[in-house]
Amino acid sequence: MIALSLAEIAEVVGGQTHDIPDPSVQVTGPVVRDSREVEPGSLFVAFVGEHVDGHDFADAVVEAGAVALLASRPVGVPAIVVDDVQSALGALARHVVRHLGATLVALTGSAGKTSTKDLIAQVLARKAPTVFTPGSLNNEIGLPLTALSATAETRFLVLEMGARGIGHIRYLAGLTPPQIGLVLNVGTAHIGEFGGREQIAQAKGELVEALPSVEDGGVAVLNADDPLVRAMGPRTKAKVILFGESGEADVRAENVRLTDSGQPAFSLHTPSGCSEVTMRLYGEHHVSNALAAAAVAHELGMSADEIATALSEAGSLSRWRMEVTERPDGVTIVNDAYNANPESMRAALRALAAMGKGRRTWAVLGKMAELGDEALAEHDAVGRLAVRLNVGKLVAVGGREASWLQLGAYNEGSWGEESVHVSDAQAAVDLLRSELRAGDVVLVKASRSVGLESVAQALVETGAEGEVAVR
Repeated sequence: MIALSLAEIAEVVGGQTHDIPDPSVQVTGPVVRDSREVEPGSLFVAFVGEHVDGHDFADAVVEAGAVALLASRPVGVPAIVVDDVQSALGALARHVVRHLGATLVALTGSAGKTSTKDLIAQVLARKAPTVFTPGSLNNEIGLPLTALSATAETRFLVLEMGARGIGHIRYLAGLTPPQIGLVLNVGTAHIGEFGGREQIAQAKGELVEALPSVEDGGVAVLNADDPLVRAMGPRTKAKVILFGESGEADVRAENVRLTDSGQPAFSLHTPSGCSEVTMRLYGEHHVSNALAAAAVAHELGMSADEIATALSEAGSLSRWRMEVTERPDGVTIVNDAYNANPESMRAALRALAAMGKGRRTWAVLGKMAELGDEALAEHDAVGRLAVRLNVGKLVAVGGREASWLQLGAYNEGSWGEESVHVSDAQAAVDLLRSELRAGDVVLVKASRSVGLESVAQALVETGAEGEVAVR
């Protein structure tokens, strides 16, 4: 964080100083909420959670070097006490961003946010110091903490924004007002909470509504291939840039193809020139993510060649997102178990089919959460798609939703042993251990709550060290 004294912070957040001998002491380290991340000069934010109260760590964090706590009650050590810690954290982030002098890029969408954010960060880092959201910490706590990790040297701040309802993105954009706003897509993730895709589009479009005008440098980057995103253009006063495979896109891909290993390649076309891209990531769905990143980078002054080189060298920065491991015995494990929705599930299955040409493929799939009334139809459709893509074997893991996956495969013509329903992760691992052979490709994917990353990890460890139980 840019250096601020405890007195300045107390004024910004409307708090009272307690047990602070010298209010002129500055916060020179990171602002953190996890006591394990405290460094000398830190400000520790004490949240009261369902199971843990941050105030209980007051003595430990000060001993570890924190100069003070941001707290909701006095704790006997230096603290800035406020009525609402979350609101105070947001106010501090808003103040810091206003004085940073960095270009703030915000992005949202139903699928691909984290992968695209990682791509944007890696591309922009070629140009200037860049700070970006770690993992998918994209809510009202993670976003301000990321913003507060920027320093005076930061030139680009890339922030992922998530939403679980109308007004969420408007709130986040108010904390960290973006200059460039990117909307990737409008899908069915969280449709059970929103009530429909039109409501999701309304929520995602709050980002472009928050942008400054063309005259003040605002830029809305919109997906030309998604009608609900493209229709957001009239909702903003910012300059509109379109990306996609559409011929009308300002930044577009042509000659899209997959390598023999399932990695996308394409010709990148920008208003300033063209260049060839061959990505290290897996799956054709990354083409759209790459075009979104390219559109942002082009607006920030990078050439087509610079962007193409950066995209071709970019890797996956976040865990369990098409994370590919080649076992010594020739089995390939694709761990995409961080989360799942119908769009990302279809993309992962297509990537599996591309990677598995000439090899036996396995799709180990579980529940897609928060689909509401669409849950049965969407799980059935994914099961059917696995059959249409000629996936060798579908392993549906879990309860009711897993049975719907298998039913879809069965109704599409998957007979005999081409699909199987198992009760839990351990049963899936036991089955795979007994049947995998050299050359097989295994995709593991479900919503985060299912915890199927344990299946992928157990299979990776099995290949390296012998049999390992799911943990």
